[in-house]
Amino acid sequence: MYKRTFIKDLSAKKGEEVSISGWVDVRRDQGKMIFLDIRDMTGKVQSVVLPNHTEALEVAKTLRGEWVVKIIGKVNARPEKNVNPEVANGDIELEVTGVEVLAKAEPLPFDMSLDGYNLDLVTELDNRALALRHPKVQAVFKVQETIIDAFREHLKSNMFFEFQAPAITPAVAEGGSEVFQVDYFDKKAFLTQSPQLYKQIVMSAFERVFSVNKIFRAEPSATTRHLTEVVSLDAEMGFIESWEDVKDMAEGTVRHILKRVSEDNAEHLKLLKVELPTMIDKTPTISLTEAQEKIFKEFGRDVRGEKDLNAQDEREICEIIKKETGSDFVFVYGYPTRKKPFYVYPNPENPEFNEGVDLLCRGLEWMSGGRRINKYDQLMEHVKEWKMDPNKIKMFLEAFKYGVPPEGGFALGAERVTMQLLGLKNVREASMFPRDMERIDERLSESN
Repeated sequence: MYKRTFIKDLSAKKGEEVSISGWVDVRRDQGKMIFLDIRDMTGKVQSVVLPNHTEALEVAKTLRGEWVVKIIGKVNARPEKNVNPEVANGDIELEVTGVEVLAKAEPLPFDMSLDGYNLDLVTELDNRALALRHPKVQAVFKVQETIIDAFREHLKSNMFFEFQAPAITPAVAEGGSEVFQVDYFDKKAFLTQSPQLYKQIVMSAFERVFSVNKIFRAEPSATTRHLTEVVSLDAEMGFIESWEDVKDMAEGTVRHILKRVSEDNAEHLKLLKVELPTMIDKTPTISLTEAQEKIFKEFGRDVRGEKDLNAQDEREICEIIKKETGSDFVFVYGYPTRKKPFYVYPNPENPEFNEGVDLLCRGLEWMSGGRRINKYDQLMEHVKEWKMDPNKIKMFLEAFKYGVPPEGGFALGAERVTMQLLGLKNVREASMFPRDMERIDERLSESN
């Protein structure tokens, strides 16, 4: 009985007999020999079944793509002329002495080879369970794993405390009607739009906090950049001097994400033919007014005086900043106060505008954040002005009643960051099991 060896460890076992388990990637018949590409969670290895191993050869003749097998074999060093340094395990070959079929697979609905895999997104999502096995699809989520891990890592290194915000809330705290209502023991409740209020509560106790949470938006939109369920990467910090402290922490977090992805996902970036966005030494920071003026001068579109940047504005200002500075990133601040939620801090010198800031990259918003109101009286004034029911956010207000330091925070969407880093055309490609108006696993139009 052999203990299972992972494929990534085979090169260290030259001359030894081993047992591996995984999926048949490719079977190639060459005369009286059969070559098998076997993959597991750690990599892929070429295996050969020689005519003298008759029992193994007979089993090998039956194998098809995606069959699950257990292989016994000897790890042989390849002749020097046959070594391929460009691929993992390019210096070895597994001589198969035994094959056990653990599970069979039905004929595949499409070509799973690297060269032949070219599915449209709808077909890929309709066959998600199988498509997730493809290296290019897996590469997307390996990068996303690094993004989330790097977010955690950077904040923990800066003394942030991780918590989990609830997914069910008693009230709509963010404003608007774009929420999913749920029956909660015969009472009305909602799926959370954001952990914002909860992270401010937790911040009032732990000072620096972050969460990695699912959030839900019932936005009636079917676009390439919206989902109804996303992974929100949220951070909040106390004792700030200004919104620029939040900006600096957010920038440091994004820099660390880029560094980790560059280092840990080099092979995945190569497979996807991706070049990461450029972040220069000091990310350009401009006001909304400055951005609108630049758009007017460069493209002749007069968006001056608009309350926000639309999708075209975001694309154009990123294009301008890239040409001017070489940066794929730009911070934009100075948005109208009334266009933001009630907790956003107004600029004391000009309360019409707030101390919020967005980070744009390659034509799309990555991050939104800024300073929050920390004084109870001022917060209550905003609650009244925004026509909110204080009884529905009683716990949130209670934290501020008993003293909260100057504070602020930011949030990133894991799927949107993944999409932008990898140059994907649709955010659904960056969601393992995307939820939108038209799909919950299956296309709703077909299941109804």
